[in-house]
Amino acid sequence: MFEPDTEAISQALDEPESSSPALHEAARELQAAEHDAQVAFDCIALGEPDRAHTHALTARVAIDAAVTALAAALTQEDLAPSRTSTQEDLAPSSTSTEQD
Repeated sequence: MFEPDTEAISQALDEPESSSPALHEAARELQAAEHDAQVAFDCIALGEPDRAHTHALTARVAIDAAVTALAAALTQEDLAPSRTSTQEDLAPSSTSTEQD
């Protein structure tokens, strides 16, 4: 089974320059979904379908919340100025002439 490097993920999310609050929330929701899915899997193995069903639904709700947070992050990214723009791009043009 694939084991993600959760320490590296946590460090990346702690850096405000590289992570928006919406991305942080999406990552947190995905971690919660992963946990609930694992619990549901374990409940199936233990023969407890009612508990498995509850945790599977909780995992699905967490996935839906992560999708919503990712959509918000994409919207924020679309509204934010381009990261590749320079100060000259943002400064008013000095080539226009004033006519009085």
